[in-house]
Formats: sequence, C-alpha cells, structure tokens
Amino acid sequence: MMRGLVLVFTLGRAPEHARDGWFGPDKLQHFFTSAFVQSVGYGVLRRAGADNGPAIAGASVVTAVVGVGKEAVDRRTKGDFSVRDLVWDAAGAGSASVLLVRTVR
Repeated sequence: MMRGLVLVFTLGRAPEHARDGWFGPDKLQHFFTSAFVQSVGYGVLRRAGADNGPAIAGASVVTAVVGVGKEAVDRRTKGDFSVRDLVWDAAGAGSASVLLVRTVR
C-alpha cells in the first residue's frame, strides 16, 4: 500500500504533469461523465436481462473503454495522456456502482 502511495506522489511531481492538476472543472467533468456512462451501461445491461454482478462488470468495462479512449484521443490531438483524468473516471464509475448496487431490488 505504501509503495503505491509513493508511486502516486512521485508521478504527481513529474514535470509533464505541471498543467494537469488533481482538481479542477475538467476533473469534475470526468467524474460525472463516467458516473453517467456507468449508470447507462448498467441500465442497458439490466434491461437486456443481465444479473446485477455481470451488469456492473460490463458497465465498468464500457466506462473504462470510454475513459481510456478519450485519453487516447487527447494523446493524438493534444499530445497529452492524463492518468489523473483516468483516476477521476474510475472514481465516478466506482461511485455510480456503489449507488447502483445499493438500489437493486
């Protein structure tokens, strides 16, 4: 656990991340967009007949593909790939998953 934190803080101090802070409007957009994609993906899979667990897993895969795809496009067009954006994507997807699991009937 400690090694992971050291890695995160070390990466956070790298010069190429100077323009990419941990907080800002961009990060909120990543959080809420991923939460939305996770929720829609889950709803579509449940409507198609998937059980709760597979629907969460499938929606998570879709959300991850969308997030990484967005960063790949950013890399190609702007020259930057943000791991911090992906962290916020994961936080949004995870938060939506927690809410979805708690509302299952």
